[in-house]
Amino acid sequence: MIIDENIADKAAELLLQINAIKLNSKNPFTWASGWKSPIYCDNRLILSYPPIRNFFRDEMGKFIDQHYGKPDLIAGVATGAIGIGILVAEFLGIPFVYVRPEPKDHGRKNQIEGHAESGQSCVVIEDLISTGKSSMLAVHALKESGIHIKGMVAVFSYEFEESKQLFEENHLDLFTISNYDFVLQRALKSDYIHANELLLLEEWKLNPQSWKPIS
Repeated sequence: MIIDENIADKAAELLLQINAIKLNSKNPFTWASGWKSPIYCDNRLILSYPPIRNFFRDEMGKFIDQHYGKPDLIAGVATGAIGIGILVAEFLGIPFVYVRPEPKDHGRKNQIEGHAESGQSCVVIEDLISTGKSSMLAVHALKESGIHIKGMVAVFSYEFEESKQLFEENHLDLFTISNYDFVLQRALKSDYIHANELLLLEEWKLNPQSWKPIS
């Protein structure tokens, strides 16, 4: 769920302002899952704009402090959430670690990078939630190391039913700064997209696994 409607709308406006939202219905993007998508959200661009990255840092940090209190750690999911995770940890004045989707196959073969101890509490930071599978890999790695996870806070979620079910099954709270619906409504208001594109994007979200590009 979003943390606040006004914040969600402002965040959507900022993401569109820096062109973090890319649209291409005729030559769609291919996700790691193999899904074809007419939209791509590149939240890494946030880091290149100091006032905007500070907005996301502050809103995520304030929410964590108010909702969870200060955890022992902030854990960022590699690689997209490392940057924003560090900013949030710095805002809160607490340690930071990041979590790979799987252990390295060389060196110390770490999956969790940084110092974390069994029994510590953490909030996990994500840049984007699509299917939720990569996020859950990080969560399982933390749990296996004895880390208590208070919840997850993400910049953006597509809010697919698949991801909602996954988080419910794993009893993990997910809060986001903004989401797909807020981005679409803000994009329509600002003429970033038109009504016919809105219909296409809404249709895609209903069944992204089977969506076919416009020929």
